[in-house]
Amino acid sequence: MVNRKNVHVVQRDNGWGTLREGGRRANQVFDTQAQAIHAGRQMARQGQGELLIHGQDGRIRSRDSYGNDPYPPKDRK
Repeated sequence: MVNRKNVHVVQRDNGWGTLREGGRRANQVFDTQAQAIHAGRQMARQGQGELLIHGQDGRIRSRDSYGNDPYPPKDRK
């Protein structure tokens, strides 16, 4: 199921891009992954979605939720 609120940070030919889930073209392209993560984090917070950061190999290396998390952490405090 495609959730348009989710934002992916992916490598592109000319840098790193932010892209909404289900999209084909990057919303923005940056020189560094750090810049793309910063912009993607803002997009995910605005849409109350999830930020998924991909590594150079294309696999998801980390994710952060900024809305209703369907799988909240189970740590006991």
